Formats: sequence, structure tokens, C-alpha cells
Amino acid sequence: MANIVEQLATEFSISRQTVNNILALINEGASIPFIARYRKESTQGLSDVQLREFDHRQIYLRELEQRRSSILEQLIADNRLSSQLRQALQQAKTKKELEDIYAPFKKDKVSKVELARKLGLDKLANQAWRSWKNWDIQALENFVNNLQKQDKKTLDVTKTQELLLELFSEAILLQLNFIQTCKDYIYRNGSINSKVIRGKKEVGIKYQDYFDYSESLTKAPSHRLLALFRAKKEGILKLTVKTNLENNAFPPTLLKALNKLTIEYKIPYQLSTFQTIVLEHVWQNKLVPKIETLLLAELKENADIEATNVFANNLTDLLMAPPAGQKSILALDPGFRNGVKMAAIDQYGQHVGHGVIYPHPPQNNLAESEHRLLTLLKQHKIELIAIGNGTASRETETFVHTLLKEQKDAELMNIACIMVNESGASIYSASELAAKEFPDLDVTIRGAISIARRLQDPLAELIKIDPKSIGVGQYQHDIKPKQLEQALGNVVEDCVNRVGVDINLASSSLLSHISGLSAKLAENIVQFRQQHGGISDRKQLKKVKGIGEKCFEQCAGFLRINNGKHPLDASGVHPESYGIVEEMAQKINLPVSEVIANQAALHQIKALKPTFSNVDAYTFDDILTELAKPGRDPRPDFTYVNFDKSVTTISDLQVGMTLEGVATNIAAFGVFVDIGVHQDGLIHISQLADRFVKNPADIVSVGQIIQVEVLEVDEGRKRISLKALGL
Repeated sequence: MANIVEQLATEFSISRQTVNNILALINEGASIPFIARYRKESTQGLSDVQLREFDHRQIYLRELEQRRSSILEQLIADNRLSSQLRQALQQAKTKKELEDIYAPFKKDKVSKVELARKLGLDKLANQAWRSWKNWDIQALENFVNNLQKQDKKTLDVTKTQELLLELFSEAILLQLNFIQTCKDYIYRNGSINSKVIRGKKEVGIKYQDYFDYSESLTKAPSHRLLALFRAKKEGILKLTVKTNLENNAFPPTLLKALNKLTIEYKIPYQLSTFQTIVLEHVWQNKLVPKIETLLLAELKENADIEATNVFANNLTDLLMAPPAGQKSILALDPGFRNGVKMAAIDQYGQHVGHGVIYPHPPQNNLAESEHRLLTLLKQHKIELIAIGNGTASRETETFVHTLLKEQKDAELMNIACIMVNESGASIYSASELAAKEFPDLDVTIRGAISIARRLQDPLAELIKIDPKSIGVGQYQHDIKPKQLEQALGNVVEDCVNRVGVDINLASSSLLSHISGLSAKLAENIVQFRQQHGGISDRKQLKKVKGIGEKCFEQCAGFLRINNGKHPLDASGVHPESYGIVEEMAQKINLPVSEVIANQAALHQIKALKPTFSNVDAYTFDDILTELAKPGRDPRPDFTYVNFDKSVTTISDLQVGMTLEGVATNIAAFGVFVDIGVHQDGLIHISQLADRFVKNPADIVSVGQIIQVEVLEVDEGRKRISLKALGL
């Protein structure tokens, strides 16, 4: 454990005490959002992102040490643990290194090295290494004959040569530092190469760019690597790693590293012919294949991590998109033959009306559609119209705009029509949760309700859908499901707790992501508020079944109660700090309610900071920040994209057009942008700005409105190339 603490302290540049503080909080069951928000004095202000990394790392290091101990115990029990093997295992820094070292010594295997030693070949190996100029066939034959005379296992010269090479190889393969040096060399000087497997050209035509492909290992981007690994998995391509030396020959520059090794077979600075033969064998047949496996595994792992990070960042942007807020909204889920589904929600997100209209071909029931739409708009005093961005979306938008333009009622004329990304809405509409929420409604109407709610509060609605179905990732099906699920789950938890929720309005789905709450506890809260007509103060939470002191500590600060009994219940101030706020208010002779959002009062309190010696600086500053803007929503102000009314399909696009669009997905190679033509365009990373851009996510986020210029249109392949303006 001491080693783990030391390593974490070094890796995260924090004190050992801080490491112990964080580990103690995690072991007590505290959530990362809670620790990041309310225990800054223990973490020295580490962010939720840093704490996530810390948590993942400490879990990995614990598992690594547990596995190391298990392997050592097993080797001791099997009487297979040499001092050299122990040293190699102790030096292993990853689980994979551990398993690679342990593999030849597993109980159910007898390694060739062990066989060689049992036969007494280690003495011959020492003699050969020191004195042979080349393979001494006579000495090999004598050894074989002596074995046979002693009634031992029969060998021939070829098998004896093979076992000798195994002994030489083992001495080098247990030198992790040297293997790392070799790996670094190949990574810096090597390339990843792909060849199409014979007979797979037709079925693998989508990978034709990689049928005979080579790229430097240091320059291969994650999205190309993931494409290569997917093709390999599908049996289309064979991947290899090659060095820049002919036939992958042993690099002379690595000889110095070998000379410094203290191993059984000392490597001289001037190799004999025999030693050169042995070394070339070890390199070609042992080291290169081993390192190729290690590098390909690392490249895949790193590409997975990068793709997961891209997905997580995009999901964060989507969940933290600005909400329209408490407005009555009518959602239109467009379609041609099956009509445009309508669903109205009130300012609290409750379904209040629905219907279907057929303004488009083949029905063309324009007059009736106009009448039914206007009826819903007036009946429910609609403030915004949300239009799903699928089939017939621009045609529906044109229909609505034309209708509203003709109205004499100013309220109707001023209703804004906003295009909403409907990815995953159909999955939600057919889910068990949707059926529970709306058992009497058709799935198409449920989908429309989801679209309306996405506009009202993207976070509250999108958390009901499996993040992988939202469509903001890259090669998500190639990433380990557990890894992706964990990363996206962390994103959802962090976003929900960063924003906080209204305890009297939040769905059980939303509540279940609050720090300390499970799905069952969330249901219990909903039932409690229904039975008691709402929750009027945070202390009432302790009366909810299953919420004890520890759970209350974890969740209370993230649950907001507007117009409750205590003025701080609507803020992010934790109940454990209410006494501090009351003391602050008392010192300036004001009630707590008059301190909130009172800049003059807060300025007075700030000047009194030295008198609060019992309050750490982090807590004091956080309280003042929260009191300045209680219950503040960290999401940006609500805006929406205005698509060009004259451009509704890809055929309307012309090179040189300047349009407004919204970023829908960010990848390592560029940004996908919805410009309102049912097909996202791509801004390649080279067209994002008039300066070098290493990562598109550094300057663009999902949901951001962008001005673009059309560079190229390939209508047949449905490809649109764009250039960003003004970034």
C-alpha cells in the first residue's frame, strides 16, 4: 500500500497526505462529484476530472499489486521462482507485462527453458557462449549421445540447438528495461503495415484504402488505427509492425543497451560470430514478435482511450447544452407518408396534448394540418416549436414558418422554430421507461415528447437514453463495452451533479444519477413527494425510506428546493455549512435571506475572512461564490441555429455558399456539422482555422453554432466538405 501511495503522489504531483485523504474518502463510499465539490480541503482542490483519473489509477494499481502477489505466491508454491524471475515480476509496471512474464511458468506448462535445465543444457550453453565461434556440431552430438547413454529423454542435434537458443533467449526476455528500450526504438523508427488477406478484397471493399498501407507508428492517428483494427478483427487485413532496417535486422544502436545488462550470458562489446547468430535469432524470433504484439496492443488501447475521450467530451457538450427552460413547447416529429407527429408539453415537461398531421405528399392535407397545428399552439399557449431533424424536417420547418408568417396574432408570429437532434429518440420511445411514463401513448408520440423535452432541458431528457445511442462517438462499437460504459456513466454522473436538480420536478431517472442515490432511492423520493405534496426542505430527505445520514451527506447539496422553508435549500451550499452562513449573516447583522445575491453584503463578509479561522479557504470561497448566484446553472445561455430557408436538400448546396450550422459530432480528424440538409457536412481539421489545430475539441464543442463555407458537394456519395469561418 505504501508503494501505491508513493506512486499516486508522484503521478498526480500531490502530497502523500492528500493521497491518503482521497483514498479514505473513496473507501468510505464518497462519490467523486461529492469529493470534488464539498471536500476540496482534503483534496487540495483537485477537479472532478482529476479525481476520476486518480480513482481509475488507484483501482488499477491495487489490482496490479494483487495480481503480482498472487503470481509470486503461485511460483513459490510450484518451486519455479528464480531471483531473476522475481526481479522481472517486481519491475513489471502493467498487468500485461506481468502476464507476459508469467506465461511460460504457469503450473500447467513445462517451458522449454525448464526442460533445457533439467537436461543439463545450461552448462553447455555457458561453454558455447564463452568459446564457440559458430555452432559446434561435434559438441552437440556428444551431448546428445551422453544423454542417450544415461537413459534420458532422446534428443537430436536440431532439438538441442533449439533448447540452447531458448536458454539464451530467456536471459534477455526477462530484462524488462531492455525490452522497453527495444520497444521505444521500434515505435520511433517503425511503421504499422496492412495487407489485404487473399480472397477478401470484395467483402472488405470499404477498407480498400488500407489494402496495401503503411504509416509511421508515431504519426498514425487514433481513427485510422481503429479502422485498421476493425478490419483485422473482421478478417480483412493482416497487420504487422516493421522497422526501418532491411528484414527487421537487429539495430546496431541497441547493442550498447545490451552490453550494460548484468545477465547470465554477458554481452561483450565485440560479438563473436556465434553470439551474433544467437542475438539475431532472439531478435527476429522472440523480441520482434513480442514487441509487435505489445505495440499493437498498446496502439489499440491508446486509440480506445482517445476515442472514449472524444465520445465523453462530445457527450459532456451535449448534456451541458443550454436549456430553453420552463417554456411550453410543441414538438413536431416529421415524416412524409406517416405524417408529422405532434406532442405538446407544459413548462414542467408534462405531456398536455398530441396529434398527427399530414401536410406533405402523398396526402397533402394542408388546410386540415394548418388548422390542427394552430389549435394546439393556441390551446396550450406554446412558446417554442421543436422540430426533429430527421426525414422531412426542412419541409416541415418551411410549412410551419409559412403558416406562422400569415398569422395576425403577434404571439403566434413570434414563436421560434428550433431544429432538435432526434438521435436516440426512437430508442427511448420503445423503452421500458417510456412505456412506464406514457403507457397509453403510441411510441411515435412518446418520441415527439422526448424531442420537446430535449429542447426544454437536454440533460434531464438525454440521461434516459443509453449514451451509445445518441450518436456523438467515433468507432464506439470497437471500444471495450465496459470501458465505454464506465466513461459515459461518469460523464452523466458528473454533468447531473454539476447542474443539480429540482427535487420536486426531477424524474426518478434524473434523481438516480445524483451523488449517493440509487434507482431505488430515486423512486422512493418520487413516491415520498407524491404522498406529501412535495418536499419543502432538505431535512425532509431523511424521512425518505433508505436515506440515512451518509446518503444525506452525499446527495443533499446537489438537490435544489425552490421556494422552500430554508433560503439555502435552493442553493449549492451543503447543509453541513448552513451554520457557517448563519454566522456570516450574523456578523453583518442581516438575516440569511438578505445575504443571498447581495453583493454589498458578500463584500463585507469577504473582508471578514480572517475571523473564520475554523473554515478552510476552499469552503469559504465556495460559499461566497454560491451565495452570489445561488443555484446557478453552469450551462450557457440558450441559443439556436438559423438554417438558410432556401437550402433544404443537398442538391440546393452550391460551392462558396456561406451557411449557419450546428456541430453534431467531433472526431480527431474534424467536425461534423448539421446545415439543415439531412446530411451532416464535415469540416476537416485543416479547414477549422487559419492556424494549426491539434485537436478539434480545443476550439469547437458539440452543439456550438458555426458559420461555414461550402467547399465541395458530392451528391452521389452524400459528402459535403465545409470550411469554418471565424473560429
